[in-house]
Amino acid sequence: MDLLVVGAGPAGLATALHAAGAGLDVAVWEQRAGIVDKACGEGLMPGAVAALAALGVHPTGRDLHGIRYVAGPRQVDAGFRAGPGRGVRRTTLHTALREAVLAAGVRVERRTARRVEQDENAVWVDGARAGHLVAADGLHSPIRRALGLDRPHRGRPRHGLRRHYRIAPWSDRVEVHWARRAEAYVTPVADDLVGVAVLTTARGSFDDHLFAFPGLRERLAGGAPAGPVRGAGPLRQDVCARTAGRVLLVGDAAGYVDALTGEGIALALAQAQAAVRAVTGGDLAGYEREWRQLTRRYRWLTHALLGATRTPPARRALVPLAQRAPWLFRAGVDALASPAGRHGRARLPGG
Repeated sequence: MDLLVVGAGPAGLATALHAAGAGLDVAVWEQRAGIVDKACGEGLMPGAVAALAALGVHPTGRDLHGIRYVAGPRQVDAGFRAGPGRGVRRTTLHTALREAVLAAGVRVERRTARRVEQDENAVWVDGARAGHLVAADGLHSPIRRALGLDRPHRGRPRHGLRRHYRIAPWSDRVEVHWARRAEAYVTPVADDLVGVAVLTTARGSFDDHLFAFPGLRERLAGGAPAGPVRGAGPLRQDVCARTAGRVLLVGDAAGYVDALTGEGIALALAQAQAAVRAVTGGDLAGYEREWRQLTRRYRWLTHALLGATRTPPARRALVPLAQRAPWLFRAGVDALASPAGRHGRARLPGG
């Protein structure tokens, strides 16, 4: 085959769709069966909605029209000028992408990649030969680790926890509630369902962390928990390179800073297209350059926001500062909402 994709999350499935569209013989391996749920905020930025539409994928959900920061009685809003985003259950997104991949004639197999070997002409994965390999196998990518591309990170690890509540959404915004040691991200995903994701460096259960948000707890009091709590982390993953020989890393496997800005899916979709472009163009070194360009804004904004909110006094000052400088808050939201790579040479279809 021309391309083997290991990992059937959004990054891997989008890579397969782009590859099929480019005329490549592509297959996807995934070790888990069926539709996979995952701890994530489930809010698609407008750029991600546009990128999915360009692939012919239109997952159902709730339109999102902006972001709201909340700290106690204080709040500040900024709308999306690039068009609406969408709150989409992770399982709904996975289903829509998987159906599109199967409709494109791509083979999706339940297989685990255990051994990767390569030379200048091909990659062998457990004996299966491919021209190139895309590792889209997640935050803690076994293939990335096996290739020696992990880079240790010193610092307090951040983790995420997510739970759904059976309740009618009270806003058409993604709400970010700020507390002393955590943030809670509230995303409407259906007419009767809201997702709440907590990011923190502190230990504790989901309910322990939710106790720090009394206003949010009051909002959720009228709804019942729907489904289990899911967790992910540590979120920060440093990677020394996105390529090794004929192997390319895409999505979370390529490196991750934090979920703070909600750009994960948009970036994964942009990387998927860039990886296929590198394979078809025979320029794998170009993928590393394009990856840095596509993710530059995300990395800068996320590092800046994490640094600015590292201490409790700074966290307390964030929402009051956004209220006093709403133009700055709107500019940040506009940057998050625009398609990945808008300010560089790499553009998403329709971007």
